[in-house]
Amino acid sequence: MKIALACDGKLVSGHFGHCEGFTVYEVNNNEINNKEFVANPGHKPGFLPEFLKGLNVNVITAGGMGARAQELFTENNIKVVVGAQGDCDEVIKKYLNGELKSTGSICTEHQHEGHCNE
Repeated sequence: MKIALACDGKLVSGHFGHCEGFTVYEVNNNEINNKEFVANPGHKPGFLPEFLKGLNVNVITAGGMGARAQELFTENNIKVVVGAQGDCDEVIKKYLNGELKSTGSICTEHQHEGHCNE
């Protein structure tokens, strides 16, 4: 399974579409086998769900995400977890331990970057 965290540096990004990139964790039997950073190729409506599907991502995690993006990820069989905050490595551990639950946080506009997960 592959889990992508939208990130800015080592921290989970408040809005996945405006993140620097994605830290993609390859997980087998609840153990992290590999971790790689993939730069964000650019925020274009509807593009990132297809891009991450092409990387065989099964789960996307971010601080916040628009409703349409969440729908597109679901249509691509990618589970969405929003409301995450903090260090990416700590967030993935919480997810694997069942301690991270999606808040359903929906971003309604792109101009408030940095406030999506509030």
